[in-house]
Amino acid sequence: KAAFINFISDEEWKSIEPVSSWFGPSSFLMSSMSALFKLSMWIRHGHGYLTENLGIPVWGSYAVFGLATLFLGMVLGLVSEVPWALLHS
Repeated sequence: KAAFINFISDEEWKSIEPVSSWFGPSSFLMSSMSALFKLSMWIRHGHGYLTENLGIPVWGSYAVFGLATLFLGMVLGLVSEVPWALLHS
């Protein structure tokens, strides 16, 4: 605590190079990282719900998330390719 107070009162913070905007808290990179962490927590809670509340075995939960990943990939692939195919037909 004393070191932090001295850091502020002695203005030692002026000698530290600021964080570049690329790594700033509101940058696209850090916002994306935050979204990934939130997604991982959602998946963790979903896995816990499936295994603890619904009684699905762990391998069943993995299968559910695996199938959801495949389905989402298929949908995103169709959404990204269909407009291109319609424009070039």
